[in-house]
Amino acid sequence: MKRSDKDPARRADSDSGDAMTDDFVPAVSDEAAGDAPDDAATDASATDDASSSTAGKDTERMLAEQHEKYLRLAAEYDNYRKRSVRERQEASHRGQADMLRGLLDALDDLTRFAHVDPATTDTKTVVDGAAMVERKMLKSLAGIGLEIINPIDQTFDPSHMEAVATEPALSREDDHVVAKVYQQGYLFNGQLLRPARVVVKQWNA
Repeated sequence: MKRSDKDPARRADSDSGDAMTDDFVPAVSDEAAGDAPDDAATDASATDDASSSTAGKDTERMLAEQHEKYLRLAAEYDNYRKRSVRERQEASHRGQADMLRGLLDALDDLTRFAHVDPATTDTKTVVDGAAMVERKMLKSLAGIGLEIINPIDQTFDPSHMEAVATEPALSREDDHVVAKVYQQGYLFNGQLLRPARVVVKQWNA
């Protein structure tokens, strides 16, 4: 005997199958579900690595350029320093040579008078010869900037003179006037080489 479709048991099975068909959702594996996020993270990481690598190379290149620039500047400064020292030495030597060249004539005269025969040379000749040598030397030295400080009868100036003694002044007007010069002073191009040592008059009322 055939079971009718209206059989409660069969109908229940049929209804149950339909419900299972309607509510069925296929399961997704964890591996499949995670493929998209992992791929995006990998791409982002690769981009960051590439950017970091590029920035690192740029930094290394800049450091190398700065280091090369520093070495070049250091070498140029060292060459400049050596050249400056050499030029100063050469200028000093040229100045000394010019000064000595101007004294050669006076030195020749001095040599001749230093080797005269005292038995055949009178005193006047020696004195005149020494005076000539002095004039030549002073002329040569004046040409390169030497000035003599011989302040006889001038007002005492402590910047260029040194008082080694005093003597009474005969009048008030002579107070602090140089009476004698024990030793001449010298200036070279305005620079004091040696002060004149003098005796100064002093008025005592």
